[in-house]
Amino acid sequence: MKRRFWYGLGALLLAAPVHAQSLTGIWQGVESETSKPNAYWPAVLRLQKSKGTDIFGVLYQEVGGNPGISVTFQMQGGRTATGLRLEHESKLNETGRTPTSYWCDGSITFTYDPALEKLTGHATYRPVGDCSVGTFTFYRVKLKSPATVPAGTESTIRVSGRNVLWFADAELQQPLAAGNTYRTKLSKTTTFYLKQAYYPTEQSPVVPITIQVSGAKPTPAPTPPPPPTPPADSVAKAPAVPAPILPAAPAPVVLPTVLFRLGTPELMPTAAPALDQLATELKARPTLRLRIAGYTDKIGEPDKNQLLSEQRADAVKDYLVKAGIAPERLSTIGYGDSHPLHPSPDARNRRVEVEEIK
Repeated sequence: MKRRFWYGLGALLLAAPVHAQSLTGIWQGVESETSKPNAYWPAVLRLQKSKGTDIFGVLYQEVGGNPGISVTFQMQGGRTATGLRLEHESKLNETGRTPTSYWCDGSITFTYDPALEKLTGHATYRPVGDCSVGTFTFYRVKLKSPATVPAGTESTIRVSGRNVLWFADAELQQPLAAGNTYRTKLSKTTTFYLKQAYYPTEQSPVVPITIQVSGAKPTPAPTPPPPPTPPADSVAKAPAVPAPILPAAPAPVVLPTVLFRLGTPELMPTAAPALDQLATELKARPTLRLRIAGYTDKIGEPDKNQLLSEQRADAVKDYLVKAGIAPERLSTIGYGDSHPLHPSPDARNRRVEVEEIK
């Protein structure tokens, strides 16, 4: 889908995939048009399976060179013999709108190349203004080599994608390599974080790839015999003490069981034990102050996700205040859907993190 201006300015949109070999996931690429060689529209398409062969998802596009002009569409369609066909269902969000601009919509037919994890699409737009056709090219990052490698042996990890960048951390602060292969020697299960530099957008995904390690483990040192056990009536059993949530040194901590229901700031029942323990630790360290950060999954409109992330941080603060923690010791912030830890949709992205404030 391209954005058009009645006075001739080109803009962007489109993306989509799906196939019998499961085309769900996140695809990144671009729309172009041969009649406008200097115009392009970077795009990200997130697809999920619906009933039977149906597929639905979200398509995000920007105007090339101007990410402040963008659109998000809900897409619906199904698999075909060679790939996928999608229809623009409704507009979810738009930025940079003017009275004389519009986005083209219609249908997109994709052909899937499993060797390259590539989608090539042809769009046929409704006849509005100068909307006509568009051409799309998308790639997705997917592991193409074995997911398990021998321990202590140099191995080549191979992935699909275009202009792939490898990082050791989800924040992309520790670059490792560039390209579709990375040769390394692993001694333990390791997760790499990959991003495509092929027409990046404000919503370009970070894809985690986890490699398991097999093989003989190092022989542990001999364990000395235990000391003699005193009589049962002379020993008082010590109560089990859970591992502390807050580290000794300031660092952000993900609360993995403190999750929220989809689209709401409502805490799930699994949150209570961890929050109760956190309150206990805060009472034991009365001078400690915390920043509570809320996050969302990459589903829905970014503006609404930002508000939702702030509400989730506030929900955790309210819980701790009710547990007896002074509100002035707790500050909150929301990061919306800007820092997912897992490919969306994933409930683990609907989370909070806590960090000591110095």
